[in-house]
Amino acid sequence: MSDPHILVVDDDAKIRTLLRNVLEGEGFAVIEAASMAEILQALEDHSISLITLDINLGSENGIDLARQLRAQSAVPIIMVTGKDDVIDRVVGLEVGADDYITKPFHVREVLARIRSVLRRTQVVQEAQTNEQSDQEACNGPTTSKRYCFDGLTVIPAEFQLIDRTGTDCALTSGDFKLLDVFLTRPKRVLTRDQLMDLTGGIEWSPLDRTVDNQVARLRKKIERDPSEPKLIKTVRGMGYTFACNVQVLEPSEEPAKSA
Repeated sequence: MSDPHILVVDDDAKIRTLLRNVLEGEGFAVIEAASMAEILQALEDHSISLITLDINLGSENGIDLARQLRAQSAVPIIMVTGKDDVIDRVVGLEVGADDYITKPFHVREVLARIRSVLRRTQVVQEAQTNEQSDQEACNGPTTSKRYCFDGLTVIPAEFQLIDRTGTDCALTSGDFKLLDVFLTRPKRVLTRDQLMDLTGGIEWSPLDRTVDNQVARLRKKIERDPSEPKLIKTVRGMGYTFACNVQVLEPSEEPAKSA
């Protein structure tokens, strides 16, 4: 998973540099902007996870910018205000900002608030994705068999893996074959020999890391945290098991149209 991209909007280059140094040191990718034109360009060029937006931007008003941003994007916004700008903070929240920070600020508070907003946003997005998936599963017709698990959807006939944001996630043919084996045999312990046979791989030997490497690649595509896998679990001394519940949706016809 790529690092979250934070867009720092401030007309003070020193503030932008301070936040960039702090955020990059904590593993975030940082893009800087000092005007609405630069904000729009950054949103077009990058997948922005969160914006820190200074209310006082010289000739441009941060409240107006927040209102414009919220009208065209759901990206989280943290307003940066002066110590005594109570009205600005209230108005900022009313126009759609997710939180605010007052100047002068401590960098640890900035980090804490950014992480908090990102966590809240992720929870809301996952809930919306799961709700949409449940509604489609219950009400929507399907034209191809599909497997649903942990917010992901696999459509074998179309060679598709749809991730938790609804985006088509590219898989190699080898990764897709391995995933298909796991989905059709959930909660069964599969040895490396079995996995090689079922995916049509070459003969496996105890010193061969092919299966392990392929499992590691697949985990990066489907696990929420590949370093602590919850879906594809290692069974020490034996192989692997797909530990998640899998919902199978069979093809169904579109409702007949009335004459």
